[in-house]
Amino acid sequence: MDRVLRPLNRALLVLRTEGLPILLRKLKRRLLATPARRVRPPRLLRLAAPLHPLDLTPSGPPRCSVIIPTREPFALTHHCLAALAQSSAATPFETILVDDGMDEGAARRLATYPGLRLLRQPRPMGVAAACLRAAAIARGDYLVLLSPATQVQSGWLDALIETFADAPAAGLVGSRLLDARGRQLAAGAIRDPRGSLRGQGALDDPGRPQYSYRRPVEACLGVALVIETALFRQIGGCAPNLQSADDCAADLASRVHAAGRLVYYQPLSSVVWLGGIETARTPPLWRARGRHSAPTPVPPSSDQGRLDTDATPRRALVIDNYMVMPDRESGSVRMHNLLRILQMLGFRVTFAAANLEAPQPYVAQLQRIGIEVLYRPYVRRIRDHLATRGRDYDLVILSRADAAARTIEAARTFCPQARIVFDTVDLHFLREMRLAELHASAALLRVAMRRRAQELALMRRADLTFVVSEPERALLAREAPDVRVHVVSNIHAINDSVTPFDQRHGLVFIGAFAHPPNTDAVCFLCDQIMPLLRRLVPSVHLSIIGAEPPRAIRARAAADIEILGHVPDVSRYFASCRVAVAPLRYGAGVKGKINQSLAHGLPVVATGIAVEGMHLVDGQSVLVADEPSAFAAAVARLHQDEALWQRLSTAGLRVAEAHFGFAAGERALRAALDLEAPA
Repeated sequence: MDRVLRPLNRALLVLRTEGLPILLRKLKRRLLATPARRVRPPRLLRLAAPLHPLDLTPSGPPRCSVIIPTREPFALTHHCLAALAQSSAATPFETILVDDGMDEGAARRLATYPGLRLLRQPRPMGVAAACLRAAAIARGDYLVLLSPATQVQSGWLDALIETFADAPAAGLVGSRLLDARGRQLAAGAIRDPRGSLRGQGALDDPGRPQYSYRRPVEACLGVALVIETALFRQIGGCAPNLQSADDCAADLASRVHAAGRLVYYQPLSSVVWLGGIETARTPPLWRARGRHSAPTPVPPSSDQGRLDTDATPRRALVIDNYMVMPDRESGSVRMHNLLRILQMLGFRVTFAAANLEAPQPYVAQLQRIGIEVLYRPYVRRIRDHLATRGRDYDLVILSRADAAARTIEAARTFCPQARIVFDTVDLHFLREMRLAELHASAALLRVAMRRRAQELALMRRADLTFVVSEPERALLAREAPDVRVHVVSNIHAINDSVTPFDQRHGLVFIGAFAHPPNTDAVCFLCDQIMPLLRRLVPSVHLSIIGAEPPRAIRARAAADIEILGHVPDVSRYFASCRVAVAPLRYGAGVKGKINQSLAHGLPVVATGIAVEGMHLVDGQSVLVADEPSAFAAAVARLHQDEALWQRLSTAGLRVAEAHFGFAAGERALRAALDLEAPA
């Protein structure tokens, strides 16, 4: 009976506090929650004869040097180069082809390819010697070692290079390896007892979560690897007598680890390998010869443990109501940055939306930076995952009341050694009590009190509770003095430069309309504040940004009020508008719209509720007004007074950095989790 009543009660709670449109939107999102798409079949070139010369001229000064040692047939090598030329890489690269035993006719033809740097060896000397010779003349900051028996896929190079920016400890990065049918051949590699490399995850489903995120590995196969040129030269490259690509890869991995750097597998870089694999679908011209043989697989059942226990000592599982969508709502900005800080603190992080949805590009954004994401059909229920993997986790963070209520029992049962954290994001019962007060509604107050009982019960079931502001911690000290509470507030990147006052104009409001206080605030702004403001600043223009604006918001569009809906990149509005407005009449927690504005140096006019717990002082770092006339007057003053604007911009940036920057977030999380600060 509980399995029926609990969802019904949650639906009634949403209906009473947030209204029918929000309930329908949430039900639709749950019913249509997107399962992760399987890895797309690879795109293979099948070029008909005659094969004409390819233009491989770099698109700009080469940032990468792609080194291809070959003794393969001309057609196979040509297809490899054609795939390179058509890969649409944003990263400029040069191509260095080393003739290590091709027939004379093939070498003569390849010498006519514009932009291709062809090196001729006097005699075959092996892969290592060929790579060392090419590296000596390479112009790029990165060396890419690529097998000629490959066809690279779109985005392969950019994903590899971006790994070095996302993971500063990276020394060597390898691609996911597929065969011509799209079957997975390797997702990283391990050494067998004889020292040879064995591909992980061979012939398993490449869409599984454990193969789909960037992670440190022991090694990668030598089919497609990238290393910084300076590091390659620092470690002496690889031993010159090695003949095979995999022997070179194993040697490079050992040297990179010895230099204190890590080897990473990057699944968003896919390469199809055709060497030594003969299937009914593989044309004879693609069958490689010489030093290439099919990867030795590690059976999926035996390599799962190795995938899950690479060198990171601590593991964290984070569950939120929905997928992290930083361009759509401020809670996701905080969550995305919280995940990054957990990584900085040494945790291997797994994330799941409570409904196991997996919309793109948001899943790939997390996987690219090394977050494992759980999703259907590979994980049917969070409880099932915890039943099999729960003992792996040292930390479980359950974010927002609904997700925590659905999963805390399973976390307690299956993660006996983990610290369980209830991350409130904001105190929902406080927001709902303020809504009840705003509308003088006894029914809404009863709903808020039920929410209060739920949240306090979750806090007592958890080991630790996160709130986002000091006022909320103080409230809980009175309401639940037995609960251990820490403040882990919003976390934002701080903008380095601010557009001057005289290059700006107009107002901006930003907020997701799935959050009911934003709808109320915009109606209040358009109906009661804008008529007064038009008389004070006749030319003022208001831009309203937020995903899925309801009909009530769209109906308020006017010549000077633009309803923009979802804007993927809002930075240009922070850089071009003169004032951010936050006329919230109820709510709780810390307001991401204000954090974002401060972090971009954009001054804010807000209500007292909106700036609660944000370390802001009226007249020094923000202007505060609650009544429509006072709010309109404050906006007009700030829009016209350059000295005031500059003072608030500078002070707001200081507040943002001191209390809401990454350093502040790291300090708060270290303190909450009792982790020692670095020496």
